[in-house]
Amino acid sequence: MNAIEIRGLEKHYPGFDLQLDLSLPRGCILGLVGENGAGKTTTIKALLGAIRPDAGSLSVLGQPVKEENAALRERLGVVLDDPGYPECVTARQLGGIMAGVFRNWDKASFAALLKQLAIPEGKAFKDLSRGMKMKLSIAVALSHGAELLILDEPTSGLDPVVRDEVVELFSEFTRDEQHAILISSHIVSDLEKLCDYIAFLHQGRLLLCEEKDRLLEEYGLVHLSRADFAALDSAAVIGSRRSPYGVSAVIRRDAVPAALPVEPVSIEDLFVLMIKGDAE
Repeated sequence: MNAIEIRGLEKHYPGFDLQLDLSLPRGCILGLVGENGAGKTTTIKALLGAIRPDAGSLSVLGQPVKEENAALRERLGVVLDDPGYPECVTARQLGGIMAGVFRNWDKASFAALLKQLAIPEGKAFKDLSRGMKMKLSIAVALSHGAELLILDEPTSGLDPVVRDEVVELFSEFTRDEQHAILISSHIVSDLEKLCDYIAFLHQGRLLLCEEKDRLLEEYGLVHLSRADFAALDSAAVIGSRRSPYGVSAVIRRDAVPAALPVEPVSIEDLFVLMIKGDAE
């Protein structure tokens, strides 16, 4: 059973339309990549029942998504860009509140995460930095026996050392094959280290969704003169960027001559060149 199934999802706003089919197997981490306004947060809100789709079906952990489903919420760990916790509450007090919200709240795990992530227990939420607020949200999400984490920009505002620590926490979470994570992030390097699958969203459409390792095997980066680039089979080119010095292009490795020097491509370069097309 997949942890997430999205079929024929449509959500329409003035000037924006989201249309999406997507699935996430258990035991895996799916990274949702897209520029601001691509539809990442809209997708997450639909999965959480926070907005009603105009069409399509969504299921999470085998259950259809509904606006009110307390049993399903118990099984989800959620980190949003705006956590929405009361401004005057401390981390210690928040643990007490969450013990009354989640039946499986693990006080010891929460205390250990506060210590591991260096979150001050007695400081009011409003006085925490953005990074500290995000770490506190992550600690809550990991402390009540969730099976699926849904994370919207969870590493935003964290310094590189703490980001690495958080990435390791997420990796540890999915060592249980019944667990899964959906994570959106602008920090593509985090997704490249963490994710099993990468999905590219652009202007409400899914450009591609593929296993990360397969993406890195199938695509590569070349730097060519304009004349050499023009000689390539256009079907081999995923996206390109021109400069006064030539052309940088993402290509399908199996569609270019074997003698052509091809460099490994990062997930970030792949995404940027796909959405920018043939930019000057």
